[in-house]
Amino acid sequence: MIVRISGTGQYELDDDVVKKLDELDTALTNAYHAGNDADFRACLHKAITFVEQSGKQLADEQLLPSDVIMPPDDSGLEDARDYMSDEGLMAPLEA
Repeated sequence: MIVRISGTGQYELDDDVVKKLDELDTALTNAYHAGNDADFRACLHKAITFVEQSGKQLADEQLLPSDVIMPPDDSGLEDARDYMSDEGLMAPLEA
C-alpha cells in the first residue's frame, strides 16, 4: 500500500501492517465524526507516526499512485475535511 502524507512524501507499507493502519483510521474517523478536534489531532499524529515508522519512504522522484492520502500532521477537523470520507481516509478492509 502506498500512503501519501501531504507535505511530507509517500511511504510504502507492507501488507502485514495495513491492518494496524486500518485500526488507526477507524479511531481517527470516529474522532472526526464526533467533532472532537483534540482527539482527531491525537489520532492523526498517531497514524502519521505509525506510517513514518512502519513504512519505507519513497524517493521524491518516485511518484506512485497513492492508496491513501493523509492530511499534514498539524491538521485539525476543518483542515482535514477534504481528505475524509464517510469511511475515513481509507476504505475499510474486508474481514
